[in-house]
Amino acid sequence: MAVPKKRTSSARRDKRRAQHKAGKARLNRCPRCHSPRLPHRVCPTCGTYAGREVIEHSIGETRPSAPDSE
Repeated sequence: MAVPKKRTSSARRDKRRAQHKAGKARLNRCPRCHSPRLPHRVCPTCGTYAGREVIEHSIGETRPSAPDSE
């Protein structure tokens, strides 16, 4: 059975593990609203997936942020 002769130092171990990192998330454009979304997932903006509406989104009324104080 193969056994290492010397103990692997923490610096050598950490240098090797530094290459095993998570990559960037791939983003696709939604075909309906063209906003970026993760592949194979429902669009968070318009709620569609595979050409059909999965989540109903109700667009809220826009109201002023603060009433005018005079």
